[in-house]
Amino acid sequence: MDYIKDLRKHVGHKTLLIPHSVVIVLKDDRVLIEERSDDGMYDFPGGAIDVDEDAEEAAKRELLEETGLEAISIKFFRLYSGNITHYVYANGDEISGVDAFYIVDRYLGKLTPQISEVNRLFFMDVDEIPLEKLNPRNKQVIQDLKRYLPTLVV
Repeated sequence: MDYIKDLRKHVGHKTLLIPHSVVIVLKDDRVLIEERSDDGMYDFPGGAIDVDEDAEEAAKRELLEETGLEAISIKFFRLYSGNITHYVYANGDEISGVDAFYIVDRYLGKLTPQISEVNRLFFMDVDEIPLEKLNPRNKQVIQDLKRYLPTLVV
């Protein structure tokens, strides 16, 4: 992600507006959770969209990089932005995200965490995910999933 590194050389830790693609992987009624290696919080596979990259393709790329899974079926879920996507990394870098979420229910591959970003990967029932392990955006995502999961046609 040289683009963001190059920007950081000029702006330091100031808040950057960054577009992200994020993936909710469903297995039965459980969701794939990744425990982040930088802060131990729970998150979903995803990351920044590269310059000129299609958002859906970025979601597939991030899913493969962070989990070892290849999306077979992918559908747009929701867009999140605003205060709930403001995040301060451990190194002090700040971002405000515009986060496109996708749902994947069919995939290939073996769960393999990306060592540099992910401590572990596991499936969990949405009702059992501890809210204290989620940032504000992910708390909203879980609320939305609880409301819409019964109606999603995936």
